[in-house]
Amino acid sequence: MIIGCSFDSAAANAKFKQSSKFDYPLWSDLGRELALQYGAAQSAKQLFADRVTVVLNDKAEWVLYYGPGATNWDPAGHPKTVLDDLKLLMAD
Repeated sequence: MIIGCSFDSAAANAKFKQSSKFDYPLWSDLGRELALQYGAAQSAKQLFADRVTVVLNDKAEWVLYYGPGATNWDPAGHPKTVLDDLKLLMAD
């Protein structure tokens, strides 16, 4: 399951989701709780979230992390890297 999250309001996220034609939920994290938990913010006062991807297993444990500070962080090649890694993970 894919879930997107941002610091924008629910209304703004709904509009963005529709215009971008996303087929997954886009959550609003106004209080920065998820961002702080998953490494997309270092402070509840941070204005913008860092772009991160966290892959969880069926026990909700972190399996893969992509974001600032990670050795595999490459914003330009990020989608391809995640998909390639997921293919390898699913092959096991």
